[in-house]
Amino acid sequence: MLKVRDNIRMNMYQHRRARLLALIDSAYGGERVRFCDKISMSESRLAQLLSTTYRDGTAFTEKTARKVEAAAGLPPLYFDQDVTASGTASPGDAVPPGLPPGFVRVHAAGPDDPSMTQIMKVKLRVQAGITGFQVEPEHYDGETQGVPTKWVEREGLHKEALLALVVRGESMEPGLYEGDTIVVNTADKQLVSGAVFVVNYEGEAVVKRMLRDAGQWWLVSDNSDQKKYHRQLCKGAICIVIGRVIRKESTHI
Repeated sequence: MLKVRDNIRMNMYQHRRARLLALIDSAYGGERVRFCDKISMSESRLAQLLSTTYRDGTAFTEKTARKVEAAAGLPPLYFDQDVTASGTASPGDAVPPGLPPGFVRVHAAGPDDPSMTQIMKVKLRVQAGITGFQVEPEHYDGETQGVPTKWVEREGLHKEALLALVVRGESMEPGLYEGDTIVVNTADKQLVSGAVFVVNYEGEAVVKRMLRDAGQWWLVSDNSDQKKYHRQLCKGAICIVIGRVIRKESTHI
């Protein structure tokens, strides 16, 4: 009898991990950092909950499950659903048709969802030597980019100063890939060596890493092909900083 109870207990830990992984995959695009931002949990703590070796795979306790459910706005016992007294998933218990046990359907965050802040996704229009820029809506995969409101508040950001841009080209790979979405804080133009900025460079809006070298500021690409993507001097009216890149949304793992 004791062995059966132990098996049921271990199956529940496995089930909770599966439910959590499915939730992160379906509701957060597989990005663990987004889930951590949502519930104010460190990525190292999340790794412990998902680990099969940390504390012999028993870190995702009942008490922890209830806390995570509350922080994520999930119904009570969400991580324990679909489990029978035998400790295995019950195919008839609250599993949407066509989905494997432990998986849930995606529920998109609406524009009025307070847990997500919607940032305007735009294309930039700039002119050489002129400070300032114009924007037009970006129709690539939606016109806004949702980010966790808790993250915005924790970073002390102002929504009005944030823009979302779609990355074009390969110059910043592997840091940024074409099609990735970046969030830019236009209120932060303070140059920091090693940070990534959006810059009006001779009338073109470019995304580059800023580097301080020999008393000068340089625009540097992450791409290892430095012959094709060579660094450029950032000085005066040819290089006007638009804002600092503070977040990215990517499907590249």
